[in-house]
Amino acid sequence: MGRLYLIGDVQGCDDALGRLFDRIGFSPSRDHAIMLGDLVNRGPASAAVLRRLMALGTSATCLLGNHDLSLLAVAHGLSAPHRNDTMDSVLLAPDREAMLDWLRHQRMALHAHGLLMVHGGVLPQWDVAQVLALAAEVEAVLRGPGLPDFLAQMYGNEPARWDDALAGADRLRVIVNALTRLRFCTPQGVMRLTAGGRIDQAPPGTLPWFDVPGRRTAGTTIAFGHWSQLGLLLRDDVIALDTGCVWGGCLSALRWDPATGSREVLQVKCEQAQAPGM
Repeated sequence: MGRLYLIGDVQGCDDALGRLFDRIGFSPSRDHAIMLGDLVNRGPASAAVLRRLMALGTSATCLLGNHDLSLLAVAHGLSAPHRNDTMDSVLLAPDREAMLDWLRHQRMALHAHGLLMVHGGVLPQWDVAQVLALAAEVEAVLRGPGLPDFLAQMYGNEPARWDDALAGADRLRVIVNALTRLRFCTPQGVMRLTAGGRIDQAPPGTLPWFDVPGRRTAGTTIAFGHWSQLGLLLRDDVIALDTGCVWGGCLSALRWDPATGSREVLQVKCEQAQAPGM
């Protein structure tokens, strides 16, 4: 039986990803890797990361993070690159369209192997079934002809709270913001999307999304990335795996045994280092 690995934010650090696969002895014919989003950007080799993961075929499942969606927006001319972005290896590549098409067909959320997996977070009002249904709404738009319109309206911090009556661009924006950007929210589920930092730096009246009392996904272990200043967190109910590879930290893999729930963390040091950022 093959081994299952969850891997945190790669962000274009292909050398580290290759060394991590070597470290864990990853075999595409036997093992499966689930990438928790932010495959690209800020690191030096985003195109190499995408090509590596594409070549794995069904041996890898990839979630989309905020940087992956940003690449799609920039590629469609609907967003200007940030001054720290490093997307040109994809944007100027001869196989650019193949990589972008592959990216838009990846997942926003996954429920498998006893885990709910997202890149960013989950609003306290959502149960597992709703998370998957809302993720599927975004996935359908990403894969369909309405992609440019969606990307043009994707950015923004409002609405800051979920409402079942939301429709159109506002509805999709809340879903994307929660699944790819969320760190802190109020007990009522109002997102504070501009807030980052450590848990002890939570804005007044907020707390980490996974510590909201009465969160409807509390009975399911959730694995996520995105929050490099949180770092490695292994609790019964949450697994955080963004250990700041692109900021000079480590790239982390969690070997997960669905049958027993046993966990083993394997890491490689990343030589890439940038000033901390989103």
